[in-house]
Amino acid sequence: MQFVASLLPIIIYILVVYKIDHFALVNKRRLLQLVVGGMLMALVCFGLFNWLDGVLPDGLHPVVEEGVKAVPLLVLAGRKRMVFFIDSVICGAAVGGGFSILENLFYLVLGQDAGLGTMLFRGLEVALVHIGCSAVVAAGLVLVVRQTERWRSRLGVKPFDVVMTFLLLVAAVAAHVCHNHLHFNPVMQFVSVLGVMGGLLAWTYFYDVDMIHRWLDSGLDEQIQLFQSIRSGQLIHTSTGAFLESVKASFPPLVYFDIICYVRLHAELSVTAKVRFLMREAGMLSPLGEQERQQVLVKYQEFKQMEKNMGASAMLTIAPVVKLHPADVYAFRNLLSECSID
Repeated sequence: MQFVASLLPIIIYILVVYKIDHFALVNKRRLLQLVVGGMLMALVCFGLFNWLDGVLPDGLHPVVEEGVKAVPLLVLAGRKRMVFFIDSVICGAAVGGGFSILENLFYLVLGQDAGLGTMLFRGLEVALVHIGCSAVVAAGLVLVVRQTERWRSRLGVKPFDVVMTFLLLVAAVAAHVCHNHLHFNPVMQFVSVLGVMGGLLAWTYFYDVDMIHRWLDSGLDEQIQLFQSIRSGQLIHTSTGAFLESVKASFPPLVYFDIICYVRLHAELSVTAKVRFLMREAGMLSPLGEQERQQVLVKYQEFKQMEKNMGASAMLTIAPVVKLHPADVYAFRNLLSECSID
């Protein structure tokens, strides 16, 4: 019964967070992998704490735990497998939930006072702290990647997002430390934790749904207009065309021709990827036909070949107009997955 009391709330938390994903950003396979990854991180922490027993102060245990749990999340964010706040919260919750599952099992096996009430408390409240703090760290890491990509694309780093990133990462560690050291009425403590984490989830959901729609709507309109201007020969009359014309003298004619083709293919593939993303959200996604898959494959191969042909200097020059943000990379990857290429 203690096993059920300690593990069932964790599973429920993970499923609840997973169900807020209306955009199907995280599939069940990845969710399971992250839960297992969280369990492995718990093993790492268990080994570290035993190895550093007597050396590492207890007050630093939450800091170490959050740092170790952040490793798989950092890998996901760095590879742009986690690009929105919604999927970062889901991935963070899965890692934190996996960590809590193994931690509770350790507590049951090694603990001397593991009654039903204790394990229910750990399943309800302590696990929620791990899940919530990991979700906050994951959101912070997504912001780190976003700002890094903006810096690489010469778009400028937003001071507000830098401050927000710092606050999210620090807040996660601070919340965990406070939870471990500030003890009061268990019921009130649970209500406080539930309120804070529930508020975080609600804010994340509404903020990110709005952000995703802005990314889709404004980005889709811009890329459709760009693609149409290229096809109609009116590119020079757009801001993108004016920018490309200003750098024309910096490149040989063949390289400049590749740049124009690259911009066109980027716009075309981006429109296709975003339309598929919208259809998936609406539940209207139907499989691509063989001819459509082959067309996407050929265009993408041509797109990547042009990157090589143009070289690093040209890619850096056109970065301000070819904004391949993490969300665009994610949408591209989904489109390529539909075409059975990875």
